[in-house]
Formats: sequence, structure tokens, C-alpha cells
Amino acid sequence: MTQNIRTALLGFGLAGSVFHAPSIASLARYSLDVIVTSDPARQAAARAAFPEARVIGRADWDPATAGVDLVVVATPPASHVPLAQAALEAGCAVVVDKPFTVTSEEGDALIALAKELGLVLSTYQNRRWDGEYLTLKKLLADGSLGEVRRYESRLERWQQGITKEWKAQATPADGGGILNDLGTHLVDQALQLFGPPVRVYGEAAARRPEELSDDDAFIALEHAGGVVSHLWMNLSVPQLGPRLRVLGSEAAYVKAVADRQEAQIQAGILPGNPLYGVDPEENWGVLGRDGATVPVPTERGNFSQYYEELAAALHDGGPVPVDPADSVAALRIIEEVRAQVAGRQP
Repeated sequence: MTQNIRTALLGFGLAGSVFHAPSIASLARYSLDVIVTSDPARQAAARAAFPEARVIGRADWDPATAGVDLVVVATPPASHVPLAQAALEAGCAVVVDKPFTVTSEEGDALIALAKELGLVLSTYQNRRWDGEYLTLKKLLADGSLGEVRRYESRLERWQQGITKEWKAQATPADGGGILNDLGTHLVDQALQLFGPPVRVYGEAAARRPEELSDDDAFIALEHAGGVVSHLWMNLSVPQLGPRLRVLGSEAAYVKAVADRQEAQIQAGILPGNPLYGVDPEENWGVLGRDGATVPVPTERGNFSQYYEELAAALHDGGPVPVDPADSVAALRIIEEVRAQVAGRQP
């Protein structure tokens, strides 16, 4: 592999333009060489933001002749498998945005192909580097909560209307729906914190009239270690619940406001800016019990850490930042929830 990791980014919607490109461009070990999008407005935006990258349409993309080391797939979910497979077969390392694949069976097959070819494959689960998630990990490590008994996690929005064309047309069979979108984050975080579940219960429904997939879902996990996780995801919430509420034998941690990195990048506060990933004091969570609480400074969020760790994997043979098998485990839980919901239909 070359000293700089020559990178092609497939897709320049929200995932490509906000989550991937700014992080890749901010790190010295990478070069963002190619951006692939067929949308004229996105092509113009990509050229303006990253003038050193070659911007091309999908029809002109061929991983075998692109001259890159790494291909990042940040396109709608139904296209993840064919694009990732083609890149692997061309000898490239591959990052696939969540949801990794539409089905767990597809995910297993993609992992097997990468292993057969001896190539690096990873899923982009950027919310492992959310500030509140990192803060909770620190509190768990230092025992501040005592024995954790209940974990409540929410990703909620007040979003009237469907803003993305592909989402307006996508069914769960295409990888659409909030379970595949936000649920992949919440389940992944719960599994990383508390391990696999022994029992799963779920609900999912489409609340907005124009919605073809679920936009309101709830998952309960009873983990093997005894912790119970309650996970909410919803796009039509008039008043948002707390991002995290974690109950332990000694104290509880409550964090009302979610990580701000996405909003910061959209406002022009990019990785490398001293303010990037910093949570203002008024947004800090609190730790305490029986009405007595103390503020807990939020750990600095850093989505770019994913690519720092990936560079170590590519250059030094270290572990990938996210094992795609973890994402497949989350997909199996989501599939179980969908099966439960279907089984309750009249």
C-alpha cells in the first residue's frame, strides 16, 4: 500500500459529504482521490469542497482502474453489496456505511469474500465515537454507576415529511426504515456496552402517511449479563426524550442532548477545528441519585478516530475499528424484531 491511503468515496449525500469526506480529508495518512456521484448538484458541491478530488458519475466508476487503495461505500443500502463486492474483487480495502448490508446473510457472504481475498473490510459505525457514548464508557470503566441495571437510549427527531428521494421509495427489503437507519446505531452501542442478548422484543410502525417503511420503533434487549436495554428511534417526536438514561446500583447518568458533530460539520466546524466535537457545558449530562446530581463533562466526540484506527489497520496490520461481524450481529436482532412485528399483524 502507498504511504498515503488513496481513497475513493462512493456517494455524496449526507453520509458521504458530512460523515466521511471531512474526516478523510482532515487526516495526513489519507488522500481523497475520487468522489463518485451522478447527481449534478452533488458533483458541484463535491468539487467546491474537495477540489483535489476527481469527481465522476457512477457510469465512469471502475474500481479495477481507479488507482485507489480504499473504497468507501456511502450509497443507499441496497447498493452496498454489489459495490463492496466489486471493490474487493478489484483488490481494494472496503469501508461500508451502516447498515452494512440489507440482510445478515448478505453480510456473512461479504465478510467471507473479504477473508478469502485477504482484504480489509469494515463497517462505519461512527456513533461509537459520539461524545455521550464515550462518556458513558468512561463512567462504566471507573465504576461511577455501580452495577448497571437498565440502559435507555434514544435517537429521536421531529421530521415532518421525507427529505431524501431514495428513502421515500425504500421499503425494508431495500434497507429502508428507521430500524436499519438509526436502529443499527442503537443496537450496536448496546451490544458493545453490555454484550449479546438472551431475549429480544421489538415494535415498529410507519406513523407518517407517506412512509413506506417503519419510522417509529422500540427494541428491548435482555443481555446475558443481566442489563436490560430499552432503545427508542422515532422521526415524528414533538418533544424529544433524553439521549441517554442509565440506571445503576449507585447512581444514574442522564444526558439530555445528543452529540453535535453532525450539526457542527454542516455548520462548517470541521475535524481539526479546536471546537469540533466539544460539547458545551450547558449540554453536559448529570450523574447522581435521589435528587443530588453533579454535571459530567462530555468526552470529546471524534468521528475521525474511526479513520485513524483504520489507517493503523491498513498500514500496520492492527484490528479494524469496527468488525463487520458486529454489524451483522445487530442486523440479526433487527431481523428478529421485524419477524416479531410481522407475526403480530392481523
